[in-house]
Amino acid sequence: MASRRQWRYLGFFPGALRRVTFNTFVRLLEANGFCLHRQGKGSHAIYRGVVDGKVMFVTVAAHRASDDIKPGTLAAMIRQSGLPKKLFQ
Repeated sequence: MASRRQWRYLGFFPGALRRVTFNTFVRLLEANGFCLHRQGKGSHAIYRGVVDGKVMFVTVAAHRASDDIKPGTLAAMIRQSGLPKKLFQ
């Protein structure tokens, strides 16, 4: 039997985030006006955008663009972006 955490990760709970790859996340950021601000250390890329008149920075730490983003990491990046969670569900 799967635990509640596993079910939420699989997307069976209402409001749960779907699986998103780093490549898809970056495309969603760019579609909403974000652009690459600078390349940080190693695999960290910092994207800059303006949301509701505020300048927002999102750190994307992708080792491989095709990897799935873990739910906690995805939630943190969505929070940094200031974009509505609905875009990522």
